Amino acid sequence: MKYYNEENSLVIKSWCDNPEDGAIEQAKNLARLPFAFKQICLMPDTHQGYGMPIGGVLATEKVIIPNAVGVDIGCGMCAVQTPWEKDDISTEQLKKILSLIREAIPVGFLHHKTIQEIALMPSADDLPKDTMFNTCGIVNREYHAALSQIGTLGGGNHFIEIQKDEHNIIWIMVHSGSRNLGYKVAKYYNDLAVELTGKWYSYVPKEWELAFLPIDTFEGDSYIKEMQYCVDFSLANRKLMLDRICEVFHTVLQWKKIDLSGTINIAHNYARMEHHFGHNVMVHRKGATSAREGEIGLIPGSQGTSSYVVKGKGNPESFMSCSHGAGRAMGRKQAQRTLNLEDEQKKMDDRGILHSVRGINDLDEAPGSYKDIEEVISSQLDLIDILVKLQPLAVIKG
Repeated sequence: MKYYNEENSLVIKSWCDNPEDGAIEQAKNLARLPFAFKQICLMPDTHQGYGMPIGGVLATEKVIIPNAVGVDIGCGMCAVQTPWEKDDISTEQLKKILSLIREAIPVGFLHHKTIQEIALMPSADDLPKDTMFNTCGIVNREYHAALSQIGTLGGGNHFIEIQKDEHNIIWIMVHSGSRNLGYKVAKYYNDLAVELTGKWYSYVPKEWELAFLPIDTFEGDSYIKEMQYCVDFSLANRKLMLDRICEVFHTVLQWKKIDLSGTINIAHNYARMEHHFGHNVMVHRKGATSAREGEIGLIPGSQGTSSYVVKGKGNPESFMSCSHGAGRAMGRKQAQRTLNLEDEQKKMDDRGILHSVRGINDLDEAPGSYKDIEEVISSQLDLIDILVKLQPLAVIKG
């Protein structure tokens, strides 16, 4: 673990051996916040984000920071073990499964052409309403649009991956978030926080992109409620995709059923009230996951590398957190400029992976654009225990 400290700031504890300069500068800004609590934590996958590093953990007293949660509120992973072994599925069947999944689940910017059943959505009855006297209520304003977004993958690093474990058992993993709903909530409340922070003549400089809302105000309370709705919506989104993926498996293989009762879920963009070091504090995890003692989590690699099912150790030094993935080694444009398409494809082709790197524009999600997942895992063995190692077989990317 590395330590960074400056006069009049909190200590920064980093499980990342070589955090980029931009991430360190953002962490230093966090450490100078007058309401930041105890320490700032950087996970092994950390890299620069907007306002706060991805892979960062921040605890605050009496305030919440929308930009320390991010725009894809509730983004996370679900994974489930299937009853099939690798030898039960031929390559042609696997290709058929991928084809049918793409028909059932819109990816990228695509939404469903028709709205989905309201019963699939979390209830929004207790959320703020958008009225002439109250401009909050973003979820209720966007609710109808979200009915066509639930059960869709999104773009960027979101994925559906079919994997196998050390015993050749097939697993399914889905990584997705709150889609446009989460973006609208995040943008509205960050803009509101910027406006109000300016009116309060706050110590927080605007260029830090860390505008805040006191949690005992109407605006702060509204954000907390709408943020939590987006976390719940993200889980509902992943569950619906898993349901439809399982239907595809049953259609192609026509025997056995997948038991979804053992589904693992973990989110990595949210804030919640927790008790640490004798205080109740608002813990912000932006690209980081909870790793309380005994808590089961997921740490994916890239589409050409291993993923892990892990169990948290409840280490208080990280606010009981761990990494959410491998973390980017280079920016998207940098990856497209510098990585070799044929080399990246060959690495996965040689391993028999049905991957999603088809052209230069896909290199931003190639394995070479990410950190070494094995190093990321080994850097946090004081935070988690490894339960299952998973290898990719087939991948759909947004």
